[in-house]
Amino acid sequence: MSNDPLLQPYQLKHLTLRNRIMTTSHEPAYGEDGMPKDRYRLYHLERAKAGVAMVMTAGSASVSRDSPPVFSNLLVWKDEVVPWMKRLADDCHDAGAAVMIQLSHLGRRTRWDKGDWLPVVAAGPEREPSHRAFPKKAEQWDLDRIIEDYADAAERMKAAGLDGVEFLAHGHLLDQFISPLTNRMDAPYGGNLENRARLLLEVVAACRKRVGDQFILGVRFGGEEAQAGGTTVEEGVALGKMLRDSGMVDFMNINRGRIHTDPAMTDMIPIQGMKSAPHLDLAGRLKAEVGLPTFHAARIPDVATARYAVASGQLDMVGMTRAHMADPHIVQKIIEKREEDIRPCVGATYCLDRIYQGGMALCIHNPATGRESTMPHTITPAKALKKVVVIGAGPAGLEAARVAAERGHQVVVFEAADQPGGQVRLTSLTKRRSEMIGIIDWRMAQCAARDVEFRFNTFAEATDVLAEKPDVVIIATGGLPQKDILAFGNDLTVNAWDILAGDVKPGQNVLLFDDAGDHSALQAAQLLAEAGSTVEVMTPDRSFAPEVMAMNLVPYMRAMQDKKVTFTVTYRLTGVKKSGNRLTAVIDSDYMDLGQERDFDQIIVNHGTAPLDDIYFDLKPQSENLGAVDYDALIAGQPQTMNGGPAGFKLFRIGDAVESRNTHAAIYDALRLMKDI
Repeated sequence: MSNDPLLQPYQLKHLTLRNRIMTTSHEPAYGEDGMPKDRYRLYHLERAKAGVAMVMTAGSASVSRDSPPVFSNLLVWKDEVVPWMKRLADDCHDAGAAVMIQLSHLGRRTRWDKGDWLPVVAAGPEREPSHRAFPKKAEQWDLDRIIEDYADAAERMKAAGLDGVEFLAHGHLLDQFISPLTNRMDAPYGGNLENRARLLLEVVAACRKRVGDQFILGVRFGGEEAQAGGTTVEEGVALGKMLRDSGMVDFMNINRGRIHTDPAMTDMIPIQGMKSAPHLDLAGRLKAEVGLPTFHAARIPDVATARYAVASGQLDMVGMTRAHMADPHIVQKIIEKREEDIRPCVGATYCLDRIYQGGMALCIHNPATGRESTMPHTITPAKALKKVVVIGAGPAGLEAARVAAERGHQVVVFEAADQPGGQVRLTSLTKRRSEMIGIIDWRMAQCAARDVEFRFNTFAEATDVLAEKPDVVIIATGGLPQKDILAFGNDLTVNAWDILAGDVKPGQNVLLFDDAGDHSALQAAQLLAEAGSTVEVMTPDRSFAPEVMAMNLVPYMRAMQDKKVTFTVTYRLTGVKKSGNRLTAVIDSDYMDLGQERDFDQIIVNHGTAPLDDIYFDLKPQSENLGAVDYDALIAGQPQTMNGGPAGFKLFRIGDAVESRNTHAAIYDALRLMKDI
């Protein structure tokens, strides 16, 4: 038996959990037609097989038709969900994990033009800023119906063989009643805390009556809203005691804050550059004062933090949800004393930002997450060993080298710079985004453990590559920033990378023209602002920085809004000319020709990258496949067999050496190609 606090079993009512690590409820948006089909099941099963004690599925599964999904929520108001959930639960149980689900009515946190176009209902008429619907104030018949919907949903989940359900009372309908900031009801549902908590307790009571005593029920709620006029810590403690004293609730899962705006959501679920485990103290206080079994998750990205949370007695079960998106095998690696092999969560929150823009959750540097049916988390050895040469040690090149080495191939990596990392290293120079270097450091450690040979400060020529007598050559040289996109005056501009790398000093009055909409522009703008520059960020789009997405935008705004930075949308820089010792920007738009002129000290253009691909085209005529990729084989997970050129080596290019994309795309390119090489 281990004495590791994280590996101790925990008794939750009648249920014995094999350790203290869980994945808390979250919606990865892998459902199909509101059902948890194979993609959904395999995602949770991977974590169950690797040792997680409990998989909590379905962030805010919808219990009612007037709670339509806004991020692909599961539809547990449908009977057809039962067999799908049963298969998921049976498989995870067979793997040794307990299975629960989170149930919710979104209340005002949705839109009227989703689903069946039913009116949005809430505890008051105020609009939630994030989803913009003006709700109707709930009537008694609404509440009676919704309570019944919760009970029906709980009964379905019991029929599916789950171990229990968690009611989400944070930001959604139940919390919209609990919070004095959103509750505009009269008694018996408005006024004091007892009245505001009445709907939650009635929901719990109806479900307990339906599912019996042996089914686990828990509540996830905010211990305090951390906003003037909102629920206080004392009210959070009082609410916890109400749940405890009801005798119907088996655990509590504690949050802090609100989720009605992007900044509020980001404070509740912090991203990179923000404090780890910022709400652990609140969870610990409620556990101490209430005494119910206590769960919690909020930026607990590493084993050391999780171990402290349990060892210090602040939590009974610790959620490492985003961490398990980066590496589903955390528990297995703890048991095997391989913590150094855990792929780190770098806090990029690419996962959540994609969900809130209507996409599926993807980890920025584990492309197998959510693709368990097609992409491996564990690389299998190759039957025939090869010599693989990789050009470029950015994220794509390092992933190609790692996977090839794990396959057993001999790998040599050429890198022109003196360090690995490419664009990720440039990104990590910004202090708030320094965790991004974990993407590179983890792969370098994995490559070092498998004897990958690196040749830094080496600008590889075709002759260097051919001298290695390779079987496979991977071009992962990345891209270089494009800035020469203007009708005139391109020689008078600099690019955002020049600012980030420190190659160009900030000007006093700066125009940053950004039509890529990515992190580079905002990182450069922040650096300029913090240097004292007056900055105008201009974009031809109708919104700025669309590739940065919601939660990642928050720290940038907090760093710049009190400084001399303005954002101008729907205008396009078309040219630059000299005007004495200043630069004159010629400004138009996609809507009309304007020909406006304004003067600046410095003009920066951010326009993405162009492939750095000379060596690819030098090698292409000498390769067996002439650089061609069999897309059908790639997608089907079959080896590349295309020929057409001279016998010798196969040649492929990946990442930004193909076209300007992002870190996830570069790493995905490498994994899905190299796993079959």
